[in-house]
Amino acid sequence: MKKAVIKVGGKQYIVAEKETLRVDLLPEGTKELALDALLVIDGDKTTVGTPTVSGVKVKAKVVNEKVAGEKVRVIRYKSKKRVHKETGHRQKYSEIEISSIGK
Repeated sequence: MKKAVIKVGGKQYIVAEKETLRVDLLPEGTKELALDALLVIDGDKTTVGTPTVSGVKVKAKVVNEKVAGEKVRVIRYKSKKRVHKETGHRQKYSEIEISSIGK
């Protein structure tokens, strides 16, 4: 099975074909991506790029443009002062599916 390391939104991911992956929110209207491979693993053969592997592109399509992640609850509390504040955050992601690793 062919695997590759790609960089999306400042983070690196190891991916395989037909794999679904959540990445940071992509610009609206993005349907397909062609990403450079930083490293390619093909069976026993490993190719490391400097900085990318020449001639190898990872093609991906956007499955869901906006997906909300898990809610993170943030609590600020001061003891003996009767002060407490609770807020929440829910990170937005885009869901992509890797369609091919190759030229």
